[in-house]
Amino acid sequence: MDQADRDSALLSDLQRLLHRLNEMPDGREPRLTAVGERVAQHLGVDPTTLPLLTEPLPPHRLVDADLALDALAADDPDASVHGITGGQERQHEDLPALLRHRYASFSVDAPPEYASAATGPRSTRRVISFGLRLFRHDGHPVAVLQRAANRMYGREAAVLEILTADAEVTASVAAELHRRMNELSVVRGNVVTFAHSEYGQGIGGMTFLERPAVTADEVILPEGVLARIHDHVVGIGQHADALRARGQHLKRGVLLYGPPGTGKTLTVRHLLHETPGTTAVLLQGGALSLVGEAARLARAMTPSIVVLEDVDLVASERGMFGLQPLLFEVLDALDGLDGDADVAFVLTTNRADILEPALAARPGRVDLAVEIPLPDAAARRSLLGTYAAGLPLSAAALDAAAERAEGVTASFAKELIRRTVLAATLMGAEVDDERLRHALEEMLDSAKGISRALFGGDASSAESDGGLDDASSGASFGWFASQPLSGGVFIGGAGGMGPGLEDPATRDERIGREDAAED
Repeated sequence: MDQADRDSALLSDLQRLLHRLNEMPDGREPRLTAVGERVAQHLGVDPTTLPLLTEPLPPHRLVDADLALDALAADDPDASVHGITGGQERQHEDLPALLRHRYASFSVDAPPEYASAATGPRSTRRVISFGLRLFRHDGHPVAVLQRAANRMYGREAAVLEILTADAEVTASVAAELHRRMNELSVVRGNVVTFAHSEYGQGIGGMTFLERPAVTADEVILPEGVLARIHDHVVGIGQHADALRARGQHLKRGVLLYGPPGTGKTLTVRHLLHETPGTTAVLLQGGALSLVGEAARLARAMTPSIVVLEDVDLVASERGMFGLQPLLFEVLDALDGLDGDADVAFVLTTNRADILEPALAARPGRVDLAVEIPLPDAAARRSLLGTYAAGLPLSAAALDAAAERAEGVTASFAKELIRRTVLAATLMGAEVDDERLRHALEEMLDSAKGISRALFGGDASSAESDGGLDDASSGASFGWFASQPLSGGVFIGGAGGMGPGLEDPATRDERIGREDAAED
C-alpha cells in the first residue's frame, strides 16, 4: 500500500469516527451554572424545580416595567441587579437554561446591560435591557430576568421571567408589577404616537409629542360647533364622577367629518390642549392598524383620548372593498372597553359617505358626528384676521380677500398670509395690501391651472360649470373642496366598474342581512 492509499484509508477512518461521535448522545448531565447557584442561594431552593412565569411586554412598555421593578425593590436594602456573561449563547436561552446547562458557563460577574428609552418629548431614562434582579417583596425572595426586545435574536417583545419559591407569591408579584406599571407609566398624561414595525407586524416604536397649544380663539368654526365637540370630549371627562354616580357610561366616540383643510386636525389639537394630564394616543396612516394596542393602552391610562385620523382608510363600508380586517379591529377597540372607562375616541375623515354604518350602531362607538364645513365669508374673514395678526394689512384688504376667496378651505387662509409675507421678504419690501392682493391672485390662478391639468378643459369652462367648488363633482383638491355627499353611500361596481350610488334603505337592509349572517 503506497502513501496515497494509506492517507485515503486514514481519512475514511476519521470520517467514520466523526459520524459516530455525532451520533453519540451527550452523556453529560445538566448542572447548575453560576447564575443558578446565585439564584438558588437567594430563593433558598433549587430554582430549576420551580414554575416560571413569563410576562411578554410590548417594547414601549419595558420602561414602565423598569420603573415598577425599581419601585418593588426599593423596600429591600439588599436588592441587587446582575449582568450575565456567557457569550452570544445567553441571548438565545431562557431563564431555566441560564440556571442549568450541560456545557455553557453562565455567570453573574458582570454589570447589567442598559438601553436608553424615551420618557417624554425631551427626556430619557436608562433602562435595563439584559439583567437579573434579586430582591424581596413582602419578605419573599424574588428573581426576575429582564430583557428588552431584540430582533437580532428573534425577540419581538420585551420579556420578564419571574421566579419565586411559591406560586401564589409569583402571582402576587405579577399583579403588583402590572399595577405599578400603570401607575408609574411614562405614557400617563403624555401625547404619544405609534409607528408600524419595519420588520412586519407589530409596533415599531412609540414617539412622545409635545402637547399642542391651540386655544379656542385659533379654531374658527360655525357658532356652537366647537362647544358641542368640547362638551362631548372634554366636558364628560370633567364630570366623570357625577355621571358614573348616575349610571351613565363615559366611553364615547366623536366623528369629525368634512372636506380636507377645514380644521379637523386643528380641532383635535385644541382638544388635546384642553385636556392637560390626559393620556392621548394618535394614530394615522399605517399606524391605524395598531388601534388594538392603542385601545389597551388607553384603558390602562384613563382618562385618555384615542385619535384615529383619516379613519376611512381602515373603516370603509363593508360593501365597498370586501372583507376589511382592520374595520373589525376598529370596532373591537370601540367595543372592548367598559362603559365607565373615561376614554374618548376622536375619529376624523374627509369621506364620511363611505364609512361603515356600524361605527354608530352601538352606544359608546360614535355617538356624536359633527361636520367641519368649508368656511363661509365671516369665517374666512376671521381666519385671515387670526393669521394676519401683527401684520400691516388693512381691514378693507382682508375683507376683500375673504369675499373673493369663496369656496376655499381654512388652510387656504393660512397659506395666503404666508405667501404674502414670503413674497415681501424675498423682494426686500414691506408687507402691504398690494402684496396680499397679488398673492391671492396667484393662488386662485394656480388652483385653476391644477384643476385644468387634472380634470381637462380650461379655467373659464371650469368656472362656468361650477368651478373649483362644484359640490356635484365630488372632487376635492388642494385648498378647494366639495361638500360631503349625502343621501347615499358609494359602493364598488361589479366587474371592476366605477362606483355607484346605493340607496340608504337598500344599504340598511343589506347590512342587516350581513350582521344576521355573522351572528
